[in-house]
Amino acid sequence: MRPRAIAAVAAAAVLLLLLVLAQLFLPGIAADNLRDRIARSGTGVSVEVDAFPAIELLWHQADKVVVHVAQYHSSTGHLSSLLDEAANVGTLDASADVMQAGLLTLRNTTLSKRDNTLRASATVAESDLRTSIPMLQSVQPIASGGGRLTLRGTATLFGVSATVDATVAASGGAVQLQPDVPFGSLATITVFSDPHVQVQGMSATPIPGGFRVFGVAQLR
Repeated sequence: MRPRAIAAVAAAAVLLLLLVLAQLFLPGIAADNLRDRIARSGTGVSVEVDAFPAIELLWHQADKVVVHVAQYHSSTGHLSSLLDEAANVGTLDASADVMQAGLLTLRNTTLSKRDNTLRASATVAESDLRTSIPMLQSVQPIASGGGRLTLRGTATLFGVSATVDATVAASGGAVQLQPDVPFGSLATITVFSDPHVQVQGMSATPIPGGFRVFGVAQLR
């Protein structure tokens, strides 16, 4: 065999060895890095990363990522960064037993990504709402459709109780809550907004002790 042919075979063998080693070790390294990042805001973190060829992980791309967190405290900046990186993942399945988002506690939270479509669900317990907002007595979904969700809440302030309906809907890619009262638009609250996510619709179903909420969004 000629020297050039020997050199070509040797180079091919080295390249093949590097690809095999990358396939063996890079997914684990990527999973450890992601686990460490999520663990800054959560506990009980488990991560699985699949990529073929694994060398695509060097460009922050992966075929499939599975994440589970026992408890997670969401900071806006950290969550936004993770959602931005999700654009480079083919399939994402994430779940959290308990997620603290500002004053709101969400339970049995799930997030899936297929192509650029995000689907999320979470349980909102009335007991958690009363803990976060003591004046609030109850909140229940009374209607959902067309990507809009209507909630009915009862609150007590200074000994006076009142029941008010409010509409939760996507507006400009964000989620907004508007009381269904005269001039309610002046009291509109932005519940969720992220530059990497365009929310398309919301829905909910009552369950014992609270309700289950669902959302659909697109990654920008």
